[in-house]
Amino acid sequence: MPERDRDRTDHLVTLVRHHLGDEDVLGVYAHGSATLGGLCPHSDLDLLVVVRNPTTHARRAALTEELLKLSGGEGRRPVELIVVVRGDIRPWRYPPRRDYLYGEWLRDAYERGHVPGPEDDSDLAPLLTMVLRADTPLHGPPPAVLLDPVPHTDLRRAIVAGVPELTAELESDTRNVLLTLARIWSTLVTGEIRSKDAAADWALARLPAGHHEPLAHARAVYLGHERDERWDDGVRPCAGHMVRAIRAAYEEAAE
Repeated sequence: MPERDRDRTDHLVTLVRHHLGDEDVLGVYAHGSATLGGLCPHSDLDLLVVVRNPTTHARRAALTEELLKLSGGEGRRPVELIVVVRGDIRPWRYPPRRDYLYGEWLRDAYERGHVPGPEDDSDLAPLLTMVLRADTPLHGPPPAVLLDPVPHTDLRRAIVAGVPELTAELESDTRNVLLTLARIWSTLVTGEIRSKDAAADWALARLPAGHHEPLAHARAVYLGHERDERWDDGVRPCAGHMVRAIRAAYEEAAE
């Protein structure tokens, strides 16, 4: 991790411990791109925080206000920060429950005063799986001390459950949607959670040649090899092919 990103991550850990209470913060863990091959130009800083007790509205509001200053903007990486209460995810149950979420795609809501609170979130299944496999504590013990492993059946149904909502954002977030579909397909078939660029490589080796260009372009932009995010008419057929492959892989495993 570049020194600037390491310093920002350290600062985020300090911020979390201050606003959520050092006595309540049991662990802070890196996941995502930083632990799956390294941060790319468009990567977020992804952190999972495990706390002892549910957070208060006041603490969540104060943390949100600070994150709005630190996340995104010129020269700053976006931050994705999720808080879970240990008792909500251990022992494991589905759907898991998160206590707090900060993500740049919700910035407009935060700036209007929205303070995210507890809700069920199936996306925690792959996230917790990544945290356990990465085993990268930034504060506290190894994640396996606080987290139960996610059953493979729950991991599979969680990643498939998010496909309709994901594809609804194809026009507004094309790059991310294509790369995430590639990751879902790869995970269903292989059981591994790859980085977005590695998942794209995997999918490109299996896509018909006529569907290569949109996913290859998404990968190149993600890696910083290209800047221009212009998309042609091939995006929707490419996404559609991956969605059908995801559905087939899921149904095959369920038989």
